[in-house]
Amino acid sequence: MMKDNNEEMFPIVDEEGNITGAATRGECHNGSKLLHPVVHLHVFNSRGELYLQKRPDWKDIQPGKWDTAVGGHIDLGESVEMALKREVREELGITDFTPVRLTHYVFESNREKELVFAHKTVYDGPINPSEEVADGRFWPIEEIKANLGKEIFTPNFENEFNKVLLENLSTDKV
Repeated sequence: MMKDNNEEMFPIVDEEGNITGAATRGECHNGSKLLHPVVHLHVFNSRGELYLQKRPDWKDIQPGKWDTAVGGHIDLGESVEMALKREVREELGITDFTPVRLTHYVFESNREKELVFAHKTVYDGPINPSEEVADGRFWPIEEIKANLGKEIFTPNFENEFNKVLLENLSTDKV
């Protein structure tokens, strides 16, 4: 069975993304609240449905829950754009997409603190999830809304859906 590499090195950043140090995945996910950067990509199809991935049971954070289409850590020495392209290719096999940056914000759980750089794209091509993804499919927005608060989704996805995506949907920016 696969597992996360707790020795993988992540940059430690301030709330604007400036690197202030480095720490291992294990140190970042052990309750230390060391702020580390991540990228998210919300993949919509032309019908307005949102692709979600199901996290594998071996993940160290939120195993088995539905989550943002693509989410991953920015490696030490990587830019936001480099990490986004790498994570999208690694997780979904997509190489030809146009990301639109939505926002960046700090997300904090009981185990970690992340600086999230959230993006979206509209994509109707083939999606080939890797072994990093347990399952994936497009969800109608109403189905997502009907399942909020039922512990089906990760808290981070629900937070971002409510605070970022719904605002974009209501202003027809998706």
